[in-house]
Formats: sequence, structure tokens, C-alpha cells
Amino acid sequence: MRPWIDTHLHLLYPQRLDYDWTKSLPALDRAHVLEEYAGLAQPSGIRLALHMEADVRAQQMEAETELIGQLARQPDNLIAGAISSCRPEHDEIGGFLERALSNPLIHGFRRVLHVVPDELSTSATFRRNVRALTGQGHPFDLCVLPGQFHLADALAKACPESQMVLDHCGVPAVASQVLNPWREGIARLAANPNMACKISGLIAYGDASRWSDGDIASVVRDLRPYFEHVVDCFGWGRLVWGSDYPVCNLTRDLPTWKTVTDQLVAGCSDSEIDALAYGNARRIYRLTDTC
Repeated sequence: MRPWIDTHLHLLYPQRLDYDWTKSLPALDRAHVLEEYAGLAQPSGIRLALHMEADVRAQQMEAETELIGQLARQPDNLIAGAISSCRPEHDEIGGFLERALSNPLIHGFRRVLHVVPDELSTSATFRRNVRALTGQGHPFDLCVLPGQFHLADALAKACPESQMVLDHCGVPAVASQVLNPWREGIARLAANPNMACKISGLIAYGDASRWSDGDIASVVRDLRPYFEHVVDCFGWGRLVWGSDYPVCNLTRDLPTWKTVTDQLVAGCSDSEIDALAYGNARRIYRLTDTC
């Protein structure tokens, strides 16, 4: 079985950290622990995973990283590293910056932008700090909605030496099967050579009522236009894959999403699939462990 790297795993430990955003989502408002994830991921061919920060409260950012570090030190676990939360909008991040850049567990950074005012990412402070956070090669994950693509484009242009990764293919309107203006926006973002795209958890944005249990073909049909467009725009060299576990559970589960992914890439060349499965992730996130 081909090994896959999951570049977008959320682990939720509500007994230790606060996840305010899960309160209105019953499927997510509970613990989602490493052992549960591993039991689903390993049979699906996932050999390594990057933990993606789960939008904890600002004062808990480093506590989340420490928790993931503890999990990563367990024997035979899947965690290859962490993508840390950050607050580049703050004037004083020197202490955080020094600690984060010296922590070998951290392979990237993210600030969720669809939960804050749009102008936050346009300030000189924000852009200066993003350049500092990424100055040693750490990528910056962008979590934006299609209506914010202009912000992602502006940030990529303001930080041309920074590797950007667009999460979740930019959250297309899969449920309503609408392509525009998302399609045009993706093409504009892909024109930035420092922008990559993460095919993560697309299944979470579909309309589950359209999919009967066990009907993989309908899921593949709904997701294929979005998948093929990001491939056309970014090429196989700028794509990575992620489960978005447990958010994928909002419509189906991780094994189903991985099966759908396998169907989407069926017929592609081995080199193309290898790039998506693990090659690009190893390069972009600077992973040295083999899988």
C-alpha cells in the first residue's frame, strides 16, 4: 500500500484545552484523541501526520504544541510534527517567535483568517511577522473562505519569499455544486509561485443528504470538479493532502474520505500520486522521517 502523509490532523483534548468553535458542532464537541485517529488512519495507508493547530485560545497556543510534543514522543505514533497557531497581528511576538523557531516539532504556522476581521492580515505588522515566522523555511497555512481570496493573494504577494499553503482548497461550495467565483479565485491564487494547495477534508463541505451510505461514487462525482480544478491550476508539484480529521466527520469519516481520494486519483501516474501522497508534503513541510 502506498504510504500517505496527512498534513491536516486535528486532535482535540477538551479536558486540557479549550476549543470554543466546537461548541455548536455536536459531532466535534468531544475528545478526539491520537489512539482513535491512529485506528482509522493506519488501515487507510496513512504513515505520518502533521498536527494542525485547532484554534485554541491565544493563551493556550504553546500549551497545545507542548501536548502534541508529548504525544509525538510516544512510541510507534504517527505524529511527524506540528503546525503551530500564531498571532502575527501582535506587535510583540519576539519571545514566541524565538521559542517556536527553535522547536524542532514545529514545521509550520497558521492563523485562521475567516474568524477575524478581514483587515487583520493587511497590516504591516501582520505581514512583517509572517515574514519572520517563515524566514527559516516554515510554511504559512492560509485558512480563508472564497470571499477572502483577495486577502490570501495580497499576503502571498507581500511575502514573496514565504511558502503559503491554501487549506481545504479554499473551502469551495461543494454542497451547492457551485464553481464560480471560487474557480476564478483559485486560478489567481495559483499564479503566485509561493502558493501551494492542500486537498484537505473536501468531503466535509458536501451535502451528506445527497450521499447514501456506502455510495462512494456520488461523493466522488460531487468532489471531482473541485479536485480537478486545483490540479489543473497548481499542478501535481504544489499539492498536499490532508484528512481534516475530525472535521471530515461532519459528513462522512476518515476512511471514506481516504477511499474517495483514492478514487479521485485513480488513473493518474505513480509519480503524480506519490507527489500528492507524500513527496510534496516532505518537501514543503521539511519532513525528514521516511514513511
